[in-house]
Amino acid sequence: MKKLFLLLLLVFTLFANERDVIQAQILEKIFQNIEMHREIVLWSDNKNLLQEFEKSRRFRITDDCHQATLLVVQEKKNLLKETCKKAVFVLDYALLQEIPESFGSMFWKKGRPNVVLIESRTKQQNIKITEELKMYVEEKIW
Repeated sequence: MKKLFLLLLLVFTLFANERDVIQAQILEKIFQNIEMHREIVLWSDNKNLLQEFEKSRRFRITDDCHQATLLVVQEKKNLLKETCKKAVFVLDYALLQEIPESFGSMFWKKGRPNVVLIESRTKQQNIKITEELKMYVEEKIW
């Protein structure tokens, strides 16, 4: 019984790690296809995601949200009020309504990744979206 439990725990851990890797790859693709008129420096409250970004070395990352130009937020409680003037990308669709500074979201629904970019918010923050991401642009939050 212990062996079965350990095997299940190992499989679950591997799946969780794989999900972080996939999420980081999707986010990297999104961030490569936006233009913010300045270097993208990433901060996230999800430390596993930061580690994946650090491995790829495609973006500069920081542990200090004040130095970041793009905040990737998983939980609203981790977003400081003074950093809300920065571009925010959320990892939960409900946070799009809760955080008006957020311009997009990547979330899981029925085991599949979903991406939404809000057109009015990208324009408001002077974020340009490439043609590759146009299919994910929505006029408003559902």
